[in-house]
Amino acid sequence: MRTEENAIWRLYDGFVRAVSSLQSPFLLLFVRLYWGWEFMEDGWGKLHNLAKVTEYFASLNLPAPAQTALFVSIIELAGGMLLAVGLFSRLTGLVLTVNMLTAYVTGDREALLSIFTAPDKFSAAAPYMYLFASLVVLIFGPGKFALDTLFDRLIRKRKYSEVVDTRSYSS
Repeated sequence: MRTEENAIWRLYDGFVRAVSSLQSPFLLLFVRLYWGWEFMEDGWGKLHNLAKVTEYFASLNLPAPAQTALFVSIIELAGGMLLAVGLFSRLTGLVLTVNMLTAYVTGDREALLSIFTAPDKFSAAAPYMYLFASLVVLIFGPGKFALDTLFDRLIRKRKYSEVVDTRSYSS
């Protein structure tokens, strides 16, 4: 019986390792690249239609609708670029999350308030998937295939080599 139990645990551990190895490719392909591109497209579209976006923001009674439209356009364009390449990922995830929560509060308040009573309405609202993608990057980070990860490795390597150099000269 003990051998069978060990075999089951080994199979389960192998399964967990195999699925876990998909985390970084998933974060890269299905979250950062796809949704980064979507954010960039939306920001670019807003920048090229600022009059319509300003009019829409004015209809929502947002303060300074022209400046807000420009700000949101730039946030989405730049945030999408940063998300796609994985640079300042968690900060970008935070900014985009706040942006999408603001979109819910100002443009889809009814959908936001129906999160528990009518979850289909909440998830069908335009900001939903953008919010979800932003939260995934904010909470889980960009994964291994990101500039953040590369820079972190380079900085740690440099710090480690400085510590080693300091110790060798102090003796």
